[in-house]
Amino acid sequence: MGDTTIRIQDDLYEAVNGEWLKNAVIPDDRPTTGGFSSLDQDVEKIMMADFKAFADGKKSSDISEMRYAISLYKKILDEKKRNEDGIKPVLPTLEKIKALETVEDLNKVATEFYLESLPLPIDMDVTEDMTDATKYCFVLTGPSIILPDTPYYEESNEAGKKFIGIYKEMAEKILAYTPLSKDEQKTFLEDTLAFDRLVAKKVKSKLEWSEYYKNHNPMDIEEVAKCVAPFDIKKVLSDLYGDKAPKTLIAYDPKAIKEMNGYFSNENFKLYVHWLYVKTVVKATALLSLDLKELGTTYTRALRGVAKDPELEKEAYQIASSMYSEPVGVYYGRTYFGEEAKKDVVNMVHKIIDTYKLRMKRNTFLAEQTKEKAINKLSTIVVKMGYPDAIREIWSKLVFEESDSLYESVCKIRAVKKKDMIDKLYKPVDRTEWVMPGHMVNACYNPSANDITFPAAILQKPFYSLSQLESENLGGIGAVIGHEISHAFDNNGANFDENGNLNNWWLEEDFAAFKALTKDMIEQFDGIEFHGGKVNGELTVSENIADNGGMGVTLEIMHTLSDADFKAYFKNWARVWCMKAKEEYIQLLLANDVHSPATLRANMAPRNFKEWYEAFDVKESDKMYIAPDKRISIW
Repeated sequence: MGDTTIRIQDDLYEAVNGEWLKNAVIPDDRPTTGGFSSLDQDVEKIMMADFKAFADGKKSSDISEMRYAISLYKKILDEKKRNEDGIKPVLPTLEKIKALETVEDLNKVATEFYLESLPLPIDMDVTEDMTDATKYCFVLTGPSIILPDTPYYEESNEAGKKFIGIYKEMAEKILAYTPLSKDEQKTFLEDTLAFDRLVAKKVKSKLEWSEYYKNHNPMDIEEVAKCVAPFDIKKVLSDLYGDKAPKTLIAYDPKAIKEMNGYFSNENFKLYVHWLYVKTVVKATALLSLDLKELGTTYTRALRGVAKDPELEKEAYQIASSMYSEPVGVYYGRTYFGEEAKKDVVNMVHKIIDTYKLRMKRNTFLAEQTKEKAINKLSTIVVKMGYPDAIREIWSKLVFEESDSLYESVCKIRAVKKKDMIDKLYKPVDRTEWVMPGHMVNACYNPSANDITFPAAILQKPFYSLSQLESENLGGIGAVIGHEISHAFDNNGANFDENGNLNNWWLEEDFAAFKALTKDMIEQFDGIEFHGGKVNGELTVSENIADNGGMGVTLEIMHTLSDADFKAYFKNWARVWCMKAKEEYIQLLLANDVHSPATLRANMAPRNFKEWYEAFDVKESDKMYIAPDKRISIW
């Protein structure tokens, strides 16, 4: 797998992964391979075989909700029915949209449109209250834009012009399937792009969204109603909640709400209607005839550098497993996740948390009372390992009729999910709910719950195996566990207390010292040249802090092992981040992802720790060297 022509002291990532990267082939239907992506492909193959066996009646499951997933899977595979239906399933919705003449017309049907997941002038959600994580709150944001981020709309952004051109060409072809006249098709598309540009001037950028602790902006309903008029949000809330409509709403994107007239008003209402029409039909193509389905992915394939859609059987599994994610994840976990592995990794988590506490006690920039609060936060972290113990009731309600088209079936599923979300507002938060399903190759920290989730699917080589050295497991899943725990103390998570509430638990001087270290981390990554672009240290800082913390805590544990192999630790760390990607996807991630490029994740973190220099005798003349006074270890 490694490249023997490259010295590890000069490039850990290439030395470990180089030979594999030279020969690896990225699948035509994916933007990447290696690391996370290869594991995901392996899980997908296993689950596709099981879905086919379920559909053919050769296999059954005691998880009753799986039958709905298989029923949807079969609908997706029914080429004959989908092609016969063509664009017809979405036409009633498009007719309702086209019939809108005034904002008053929209206000009459806004609640219905909202429950059908059609894009309104503002987006609405119910989620945990940042200031009281035991409760839910009603959240407002601006609409989503066509391009990946707001900077793409700048006149100087050539990528933005290119991708808008691709979107326009795709939408033109899709609109030709609709009952619109040629002139209407042209007008609708021009108005869509004009409205989208107006929205892009008001909504948050990815950089602004990356500081998610700033999302909590309470607004009185009367103030919101004035800002978003002539859209009648009070009617929507009354329709949803009657006399229990919330009096305080949380503007996650306050500029978009307070300046909504910059993109939505009586004067430009037609722009909005045409934008709504085009966005609705483009989104619907995924569930219509196979010609429309393939046409509708043109833009996203161009963004990601992907040559073609997955084969239909794979796509059927992907959609069905996404729509029924929790039951499918539980099935995967129960079928393929060993209890011995689960017990071993849970023990590793607790060892890492305990070590983190020791490191906090020795911390040199925090006062004792701040250390105690940080340790308390560590003590209350909840660990979710593998998959949920039970499947929530909502998943048994996601039903549809056999006679329904694929589009109608998915619309019914989405409507039930939307209603379930709306109905949570006055219920206590369910802390047992998982934010990731068991078959997902990923992990996360949830600041509002102060919990860490490790789905069963990630607990495989190179991240983890009972047959790997303990040193390798620490450099793999151990560092990932430490990474997720570190999110509790990154520039976002540090603003939440042990109960998941937005709460300043720091002494002022302690937080100032932490911010100075955060600035150092920004500067360490900012401006690094990568594939013709540059890393944005501010956008990626939270993930870089987490990588740094994950490595620091697991290297400390390495010193307690009788058979510690630091070389194996660092090599497996590099193996985890191995990724071969399409150039278009690399550019997309570089501009928009809060994670640094995989190459840099592998190569930057080790340079901050003396163990790296000792393990491979790294000298000042080596490329993987940085001076001691430039090395950063925050946690």
